[in-house]
Amino acid sequence: MSTRSLPRILGAAVATAALVVILSIKLNAFRDYQIAEIAVYVTAVAGLTVLTGLSGQISLGNGAFMAIGAYTTALILLHLSWPFIAVLVIAAAVTAVAGAIVGVAAARLHGPYLAGATLLLGVALPSLAYVYPGFFGGDQGLNVVFTTPGFLGVNFPLSRWQAWVCSAVALVTLVLLANLGRSRVGRNWRAVRDNEVAAALAGVNVARARILAFVVSATCAGMAGALLAIVTELVAPGAFTITLSIALLTAAVIGGLGTLPGAIWGSLVIVLVPTYATDVATSHGLSSAVASNIPVAAYGVVLILVMLIFPQGIQGGVRWLLGRLGLSAAPTSRTASMPDSSPPASEHEALLFRGDESPESHEKEGTQ
Repeated sequence: MSTRSLPRILGAAVATAALVVILSIKLNAFRDYQIAEIAVYVTAVAGLTVLTGLSGQISLGNGAFMAIGAYTTALILLHLSWPFIAVLVIAAAVTAVAGAIVGVAAARLHGPYLAGATLLLGVALPSLAYVYPGFFGGDQGLNVVFTTPGFLGVNFPLSRWQAWVCSAVALVTLVLLANLGRSRVGRNWRAVRDNEVAAALAGVNVARARILAFVVSATCAGMAGALLAIVTELVAPGAFTITLSIALLTAAVIGGLGTLPGAIWGSLVIVLVPTYATDVATSHGLSSAVASNIPVAAYGVVLILVMLIFPQGIQGGVRWLLGRLGLSAAPTSRTASMPDSSPPASEHEALLFRGDESPESHEKEGTQ
């Protein structure tokens, strides 16, 4: 990451953290729960938008990685009662290993074959809870005990603390992924996404880049699963169906593939739209059978509208709007479709054939 972009990213993260703190204090417990839920999805969708948007790999199995992180968290808290920060690190490490295993197999697959393989993973893995009910709790799942720290006082709301913890993890994840996307690793991912042959000729290890993208995405999903466990205080297989994996991918597409702000937009949509649609259906006196289908219909309508109006997602629309207002140097739809961390076109083409930042860097490496 450049020295000019780092202060800007950190400043945006600090401003967002301050906004979350203010909102969590001003709003009620239900809104705190929604803030925490949005932060959970941001963590998972951010990893998926890196996998699909930067490295060009389609995954329909990230819900399974969330299940791994959630069950790891529940088992450790249930049997060992370790501090949550340690549990979060272990959950991330376990899902990283799982992501590496899946990534090795997925490195040879492309397009619909990769999507089908990850779809199978998303369907099969959560069903292990039914096979080993004595260990994973079966249908009933595992209860998770998560309390506020003592220094906050006995009257501090648990929902507010959950919102703070989830938001902190989400913001740290976004900052780290922004740093990674602007590094040589991120440039290798984009080179592999655009043209694997050119990337290989430039010296990029294509298989390693694809596996690393899976590891990063799985780690983010595992942390999101750990956060979901402490928010819902229950880990059950019904929470990690294939619907969750599809929702994560849909959120990444709606927000804008390859853009980290798009992960925030997409998470807001998949959390808030069903809630408000249900409220509207209830206020109009619709039957329970009809009202249960309203959120799904509203979700689909939002997806169709976003894809028709802003094919590059909500973040692409925001860039276009800022460009029209003269506040951005990227007003065109082509530019809006590119990730935040993409270099200019000429530099990007040079990177595909050089595999590095500049000829001087090669000279320095040669002298070493």
